[in-house]
Amino acid sequence: MDADVPAPVPSLAAADWEAWSCRVRLVVTDRSALGEARAELESWLSAVDLACSRFRDDSELARVEAAGGSWAPVSPLLGELLAAGSSAAVRTDGDVDLTVGGAMAGLGYDRDISEVLPGGMVVAVPAPGWRAVELDRAAGRVRIAAGVRVDLGATAKAWTADTAAAAITARTGAGCLVSLGGDIAVAGPAPEGGWRIRVEDVAGDPAEPPTGPSTVVTISGGGLATSSTRARRWRRGDLQLHHLIDPRTGLPPIPTWRTVSVAAGSCLDANIASTAAVVRGDRAPAWLRSTGLPARLVHEDGSVVTVGGWPADLRQRAGPGRPR
Repeated sequence: MDADVPAPVPSLAAADWEAWSCRVRLVVTDRSALGEARAELESWLSAVDLACSRFRDDSELARVEAAGGSWAPVSPLLGELLAAGSSAAVRTDGDVDLTVGGAMAGLGYDRDISEVLPGGMVVAVPAPGWRAVELDRAAGRVRIAAGVRVDLGATAKAWTADTAAAAITARTGAGCLVSLGGDIAVAGPAPEGGWRIRVEDVAGDPAEPPTGPSTVVTISGGGLATSSTRARRWRRGDLQLHHLIDPRTGLPPIPTWRTVSVAAGSCLDANIASTAAVVRGDRAPAWLRSTGLPARLVHEDGSVVTVGGWPADLRQRAGPGRPR
């Protein structure tokens, strides 16, 4: 599933490109600000990638993991990203855990998704748990237990969307929307009527009509995130795998929801909730209701459940092989 803005109205300016193996979409309310806004966003994407990519030997994360359980200095940026990952684990009782890097590698996701190999064994590696990462931000240091692999994919993308959107508005004065693979953050003055975002169960060009059930939501602040078992998929032998992991088993959760979309006060909060909901399975709707967050959950069979005031879907004609 993807969540993206429809084609912008004439008063807006947009740019689209690929980064982090996903579609990046930037929209600003002032056409003259687009170039400066893109440079700001690209700067954040580059900095975060260098700080915490688990696919780069030269990343700061690789360096601190190599300390083998000893305290290592940490930059303010990586410290912020690790703090967000640890907070997600605490808030979800470990359903979203930053120590699933070993589990990802055990499933074959040990390189960029475009380069994952189809062969090989599947090895279930339960996450050691977020307490294996000790962060002392006051002293600017971190200690990651020996052998623990950190993966910040569940939080770093959403954090970057939030941070970059705020930075763009501060730099240009324009309202902006940043979408990183469907993790959406908005900042600054919204266009008249708010930011209209189409959410559907298949990835697609927002300028084209939807190919299945969809809905359009309007937000003027905060963020919206989608977690999907239909994205970042690969084969390992006869198994079809995806990147959402139950930290307790080191394997994808029992299939219940193929996509979950959540709106919240920030993209990070929305992403934490949507990821946890996929892991929680049947327990997710009741849990989401308790948070008060609007959410849309799509069953494996294509049926849709909404909570928290999420608008009803717009029923569109389904494409071949796609459930309605």
